[in-house]
Amino acid sequence: MHTIKVVLVGSGGYGKKYAEYLLRESHLHNTLLVAVVDPYATKSEIYAQLIEAKIPIFETLEQFYSHMNADLAVISTPIHLHCEQTCYAVQHGSHVLCEKPAAPTVEQVKEMIRVRNYWKRTVAVGFQWCYDPAVQRLKEDILSGKFGAAKRFKCLVLWPRNTAYYNRSLWAGKLKINGQWVLDSVASNATAHFLHFMLFLLGQDMLNSAYPDFVEAELYRANQIESFDTCAMRISTKDVEILFFASHAVKEKMGPMFELEFSQAIVYFNHPDFLDSTDSLLVVHRNGTKEIYGAVNHGSMKKLWDVVDLLKGEKKTYCTLESALSLTLTVNCAHLSSEVVDFPKNLKRIEGDPPLVWIEDLSKWIRECFNQGKLPSELNLPWARASKKVNSGQCGGVFESC
Repeated sequence: MHTIKVVLVGSGGYGKKYAEYLLRESHLHNTLLVAVVDPYATKSEIYAQLIEAKIPIFETLEQFYSHMNADLAVISTPIHLHCEQTCYAVQHGSHVLCEKPAAPTVEQVKEMIRVRNYWKRTVAVGFQWCYDPAVQRLKEDILSGKFGAAKRFKCLVLWPRNTAYYNRSLWAGKLKINGQWVLDSVASNATAHFLHFMLFLLGQDMLNSAYPDFVEAELYRANQIESFDTCAMRISTKDVEILFFASHAVKEKMGPMFELEFSQAIVYFNHPDFLDSTDSLLVVHRNGTKEIYGAVNHGSMKKLWDVVDLLKGEKKTYCTLESALSLTLTVNCAHLSSEVVDFPKNLKRIEGDPPLVWIEDLSKWIRECFNQGKLPSELNLPWARASKKVNSGQCGGVFESC
């Protein structure tokens, strides 16, 4: 097999991490970073290393493909550019590893699938939990029926994000930028891995995820953003109820915490009642026996080398566009289920440098929602506003394509 030539699109933010691994470990995988595409590469913390390594830098994909080619394009750019850049790279002969989410809208992901199929290329998405060995082993056993029928999945993730997080780019926290959908939110970006993980586990095979049938989503914000920084969702799929609670407007970090209930077992992760589930997937069978499936490496870059191996002809489980579509469809439905509601000003607290905006007692309320399996409005919390139940058939086509 010839050396896999890689072009990295985007060298700031998460792209820096890709660049580090490509510079440091490519020789271990018969891979070569041939160029970087980034109009703002000089601002990247890894710019000096790229120059030292004599990596050519282009401002646009058009400039790159007019001079060079690549087997694999790794796209780590703002969300609203994913569809256009993925399609362009595929049309110029490259396979693609695109960072999550695949795209902000259902129509854009469908366009990426159409272009991928026409040009017969592979497009993978960077939901790294799909590539994790412990997660894959768990899903294999779910598919085999080892745990019985899935009943109810719950996830809670409280990750504080200060104003520097929202000021890191022009698109952070935006619904649209320059007329293009972004739909950046706590559910579509930082904690999207965990919502997608639950949908992935319910997929019919190792390459697919379950799609939502119905979505109820309560969306809230404490920060001065267009989108939401806190959400509580109830998703119905294949007769399974998924409850997803996430917030950046909290002071204490917690999670991700999972409780995945089957007829014959419950899967725990970071659950306070089971210390052996700390950063590890723990299965507790109805007869009381326990199985540890192991830690999940959230910071892993295994996805990069798995996609490289895939291009070399090896069989790998990876995150397909069809799988990633489940997350985008859920988030699109969430936006149709509810407007974004501002938390009351008297509950806002601001402290630190950069300032963290957080809501008094929000962590306690969300934990109570998780424990009772209810949305905030169902607990009659004074700031909560009920949402409508949206059929996912209503969500496709609402947002235009790229």
